[in-house]
Amino acid sequence: MVVQRGHGFRSPFPKRMQHLSALALGMLITASSWSPPSQAQSGGSIKLRADVQEADANTGIITARGNVRIDYPEEAIYATSAQAQYYSRERRIILTGNVFVQQEANTLQAEVVTYLIDEGRFVATPNDNEQVESIYVLPEPAEEPAAAPQPEEPSTPLPALPEELPSFDVPTAE
Repeated sequence: MVVQRGHGFRSPFPKRMQHLSALALGMLITASSWSPPSQAQSGGSIKLRADVQEADANTGIITARGNVRIDYPEEAIYATSAQAQYYSRERRIILTGNVFVQQEANTLQAEVVTYLIDEGRFVATPNDNEQVESIYVLPEPAEEPAAAPQPEEPSTPLPALPEELPSFDVPTAE
């Protein structure tokens, strides 16, 4: 199925098949909110906008091209790119082409960014002879570090030293 912004959609399939294709696309997009209980899970839904989107129900891959924008509010992630591919079975998104990702105040710019949904991890690679650029906002320390504990005073006072030490005669072998 191909949907283009500003263009009428004509399909050789009957209306019923068109509705099923649209339903399949919606199910693939919202599949990101479900995973087996044994996997780590990020809930919610991912909103994907682009000039063209294609969904393959056989492979579970959604491809979006042209002015791609991804909104994942549950994880505070917003991204733009030239193309995005969502692999629903592997629960990963690959963004390509002038990628910009923002998560809260942190940003990431690269040519290719892979987002592993269950791990909450980004992997970024640049074009040849370029670099990935990131800005991380470091949180303020929660509180001042605690002072080192002082040693306690002994409960029994130590005896005072005599003012003059006694002299001991050491026998010599003469």
